[in-house]
Amino acid sequence: MDNNNIQEQINDINRKLDIVLDEIVAQKETRQSIEDLTADLTIISKDVFASTVTELDNAGVEVDGEGVKLLVLKLFRHIDTLTDLFDMLESGKDLLADLTPIIQQVGLDSIHTMNGLEQKGYFDFIRQSMKIVDNIITHFSSEDVQLLADNIVTILETVKNLTQPDMLKAINSALIVYKSIDLENVEEYSIFKALREMNSKEMKKGIGFMITFLKNISKETKIAQNQI
Repeated sequence: MDNNNIQEQINDINRKLDIVLDEIVAQKETRQSIEDLTADLTIISKDVFASTVTELDNAGVEVDGEGVKLLVLKLFRHIDTLTDLFDMLESGKDLLADLTPIIQQVGLDSIHTMNGLEQKGYFDFIRQSMKIVDNIITHFSSEDVQLLADNIVTILETVKNLTQPDMLKAINSALIVYKSIDLENVEEYSIFKALREMNSKEMKKGIGFMITFLKNISKETKIAQNQI
C-alpha cells in the first residue's frame, strides 16, 4: 500500500516536471524567436539608416546627429502634447463628420433660395441696374459728381418738398389742366379781349398768384445769396 502511494507521488512529480520542462522549452523558443526578430530588425534598421544616409548625402543634406538626438528627446518629452494633438485631430474629424450633413443642407437651401430669386427676376433686375449705373458713370464726369456731392442736401430738400401731398396735388392739377388743353385749337385773344378777361375773378386771382409767387422767389433768392 505504501509502495503504491510512493509510486503515485513519483508519477505526479514526473508529470509536473514534464509540464515545467515543456514550459521552459516554450519560453526558450519564444526567447529565441524574439532574439531572431530583434536581429532581423536590427539588420533592417541598419540597412534603412544606411540607405537614408546615402540618399541624404546624395541630395546634399547634412544630418546633425546631435540635432536628431535632441529632436527625439523633445518628442519623448512632449509625448503628452502629441497625444492631446492627436485627440484634437480625432475630435475635429468627428466634428467634421457631424457638420457635413448640416453644411450639405445649408448648401441645398442656398441653391433653392438662389433659384427662387432667379425665378422672381432679382438677378435680372440687378443686371439691368448695373447698366443704369454704368450709363451714369460714363455720362457724368468727376466734376459733376463733386457738384452733386456738394449740393446733395439741397437736392434732397427739393425732392422732399416736391413729394409733399399739397405739392403733388398742385402738380397733378397742373398736368390735368395741361392735358385738357387742345394746343392745336387754342383760342386767339385780342388785346381788348385780353384786357376784358383780366377783369374776371379767375384772372385776378391768377395774376395775384403770379405776383406773389415772383415776390417770394425774389425773397428766397436774396436769403440764399446771403447764406452763401
